Amino acid sequence: MNKKELKRFREILTERRQQVLQAANHTREEGLGVDQNDLPDEVDLASTEAGQSLQLRLRDRENVLLKKIDKALQKIDEGEYGVCEICGEDIDVKRLEARPVTDLCIRCKEEQERVEKSYAG
Repeated sequence: MNKKELKRFREILTERRQQVLQAANHTREEGLGVDQNDLPDEVDLASTEAGQSLQLRLRDRENVLLKKIDKALQKIDEGEYGVCEICGEDIDVKRLEARPVTDLCIRCKEEQERVEKSYAG
């Protein structure tokens, strides 16, 4: 991968990282604390708890994505970005454009999914 492409992917990843951090800050500002005395009945309480559960799942997803972005940025710094972690082949640029945090080429990812599917079924 040439320097121009690496620079472009660094910009994409850095921008995406900013977006995730802003979304996380927004979620944190909304807060999860609700005084149960403010809720008039059990239906409102259940609805609030469901909303809180969703917020927590979103935070978890944001954290996972943030770790993947940081890992990809580190790989750029180390000169390893765009190389499949399993087979060592270059990951196609089109795949990286679609999913800049990927660390597997399409062939290895498909094989990984086949193995996972065989365990699930």
